Amino acid sequence: MVGVKRSVDAGDDRKGKRTKTKTPVSAPTKKSKSAPVKTSKPESKKAEKTGKSDKKASKKKAQKEESEDDDDEDDFDLDDVDDSEIDALDNDEDDDVDMNDIEEDAGSDEDSKEETKKSQPAKSADVDAQNKSTSRESHAKQKALLQERRAARPNADTIARSKKLWEQLRRKSHVPLEERKKLIKELFEIITGRVKDFVFKHDSVRVIQTALKYANLEQRKLIATELKGSYKELAQSRYAKFLVGKLIVHGDAEVRDLIVPEFYGHAKRLIRHPEGSWILDDIYRSVATKEQKANLLREWYGPEFVIFKDEREGPPSADLSKILEEHPEKRGPIMHFLHELINQLVQKKTSGFTMLHDAMLQYYLNTKPGSSEANEFIELLKGDEEGDLVKNLAFTKSGARVMALSLAYSNAKDRKLLTRFYKDTIKMMAGDAHGHMVLLAAYEVIDDTKLTAKMVFPELLNQAMDAESRNDELLYQVTDLTARIPILQPFAGDRAKWLLPEGDLELLKEIREIRKETSKKEPEIRRQELVKAASPAVLEFIAARAEPLLESSFGCQFLAEVLFNADGDKSAALAAVAEAAKTKIDTPESPFVGRLLKSLVQGGPFNPAEKKVEKVEPALDFHGLLYEQIKEETMSWATGSNVFVVVALAESDDFEKKGELLKTLKKGKKALEKASSETGKDGKKSSPVASGAKLLLEKIR
Repeated sequence: MVGVKRSVDAGDDRKGKRTKTKTPVSAPTKKSKSAPVKTSKPESKKAEKTGKSDKKASKKKAQKEESEDDDDEDDFDLDDVDDSEIDALDNDEDDDVDMNDIEEDAGSDEDSKEETKKSQPAKSADVDAQNKSTSRESHAKQKALLQERRAARPNADTIARSKKLWEQLRRKSHVPLEERKKLIKELFEIITGRVKDFVFKHDSVRVIQTALKYANLEQRKLIATELKGSYKELAQSRYAKFLVGKLIVHGDAEVRDLIVPEFYGHAKRLIRHPEGSWILDDIYRSVATKEQKANLLREWYGPEFVIFKDEREGPPSADLSKILEEHPEKRGPIMHFLHELINQLVQKKTSGFTMLHDAMLQYYLNTKPGSSEANEFIELLKGDEEGDLVKNLAFTKSGARVMALSLAYSNAKDRKLLTRFYKDTIKMMAGDAHGHMVLLAAYEVIDDTKLTAKMVFPELLNQAMDAESRNDELLYQVTDLTARIPILQPFAGDRAKWLLPEGDLELLKEIREIRKETSKKEPEIRRQELVKAASPAVLEFIAARAEPLLESSFGCQFLAEVLFNADGDKSAALAAVAEAAKTKIDTPESPFVGRLLKSLVQGGPFNPAEKKVEKVEPALDFHGLLYEQIKEETMSWATGSNVFVVVALAESDDFEKKGELLKTLKKGKKALEKASSETGKDGKKSSPVASGAKLLLEKIR
């Protein structure tokens, strides 16, 4: 408390030092007016930061000293203060503050601010220039160091020279032929005998690829021979694998037979390798012979097929059914080994390999329908949530057969689950040589035709497009050899043998035998329901594009099948065909036009087995529509290449204006007689025009 004295350390205890004292709270003092301290801002932000850090350091130091002295110091006692010290404090407090000094200080602060602002851009520009020069020097040093390291590598000089040649050769359009030959010759002088030194490096392997591209056959064989024994390692290299592909593409059978055997015994390892799998499958799919394919595929059946080769006479076989027939005791291990390898690749999402699809077909063909093995296989197909496996299978021969058989053997629920994966790939499958078979299998076995129509026809018939784009796209599809099959198959049915290749017909026959046990609906009812769903779109298309359809044989086949078998109002489509046929008076180079018009006039397709016309119901009545278009040019038609169209009109019993036609023909009898005397190209037999004219002459007699 104030006024209470406490003991003070003697001078000896303090070692001659004066003790720091605290100002007492209740000590009587006067209010002081201290003059402001003159300050100036630091010249830069860096100085500011330095000043702040110094202040923080001094503050921490003062706090530390105070904390140390607090332990030893005594409370303040006014009696201990000398009178001279109190007087000095009073004199300091009485000093007045001059306002002019404050203004001068403020002015100096503003001047220092302006000088700092002016100096900052110049300093920052100097710093940037210094940084750029430092960065440039650093990059130059790094580049020099990299060049030194490259120069220290083996064959550095030869690789550097070959890369310069490669830089010139790869610009094909800028290098004349003679100069290119000289560059190739020089390049082969460098790489001959050193090919293996080049191929395992990402930059120098490009040199060998370019050399292969422009080399002749002997030079390519030279490179292939030098690399003998290294093809397995090359196939597993990230960059060298492309060299193997180029050797296969640009080489001949000798080069192929040099490379493929090096993969024997390594098929299981390579098919699971991230780089080697693609090269192995490319070789298997595109260039390997039937014997080479069998040797590679047999390795999927177990380790013994890697070690022991087929001892039978003749070429080796990868047909698993024959192998199991000869060795039935090995069925369990073989099927287990094959299923495990298939499952590994499917789980790794590497399901696009043709080799895998062939193996899957061999496995599925040797399972019993309804068995646990067959059910597990179907579950494997359904288990791929993204559908990549099912989609990839549709685009290979073996894969498409796997999917077609799976749809045939599955129940209704599994068929629905399997087909839903194809929702966005219908059109692509329709134009594929193998994918269209999956769509045909769906037509044949799925009883829920509403589901099939909803899944297939919106995309297949381009129903999401505007009318103009839809018709243009359909015109391309129906005149394409493969893309037209899924569109025409429901209309043509079983009798259109001309529509499908031989292999497709055999598979369809197999599917139709299976569906007798797995499907309930009658095949003809199923077909009619699909026709009914597709008819409105195709009839509208014919009405809009009849004329271009008449210009091709595929277009005329499409017109015939749809107009004979479609369900619904065909009047607009028939009228469009009749109008488009008006200009087809004489088309000797397009006999298909005359055949189409003749069939439409007759009212149905001709059955060659029974040798009669099978008229459709309801009747087309096309003869009346066509006659209205051509009656002004009747004699031109009767003496032209399409004379049998007029013959069909004259023979039709349902044609109301048949009498008018015959009357017109009688008036042109002389023209018919002249046409009937024409001979064929060989000069001996009568021409088709002459045969038709003779029939018309008989009709008017």
